[in-house]
Amino acid sequence: VRLVESGGGLVQSGGSLRLSCAASGFSISNYDMTWYRQVPGKERELVATITSTSGSANYADSAKGRFTISRDNANNVMYLQIDSLKPEDTAVYYCYAGRSQFGLKFAYWGRGTQVTVSS
Repeated sequence: VRLVESGGGLVQSGGSLRLSCAASGFSISNYDMTWYRQVPGKERELVATITSTSGSANYADSAKGRFTISRDNANNVMYLQIDSLKPEDTAVYYCYAGRSQFGLKFAYWGRGTQVTVSS
């Protein structure tokens, strides 16, 4: 079971990136999927989540308007489109898959992809 993030890199302020989270060993169709980010010395912050059932998305206030989360269940991939990047978006971005069934919790993390935004 793996989650692998990709698409990070160094971009200038105002640019865009699309992060991907590819799952293997399980189907994301049954999981709520979430993007988090973390800056060294700070707590991991929830950025956006997309549900398994309706595909509805919810965003942190800091992500509203510039971030778009989406999922492709057929290809077992989740995405995060980030537009109008700002230096404060610099962080390691992690994907997370979670679901609960019959009182059991299933949760998987990726290892992260670095996003660095230069001013």
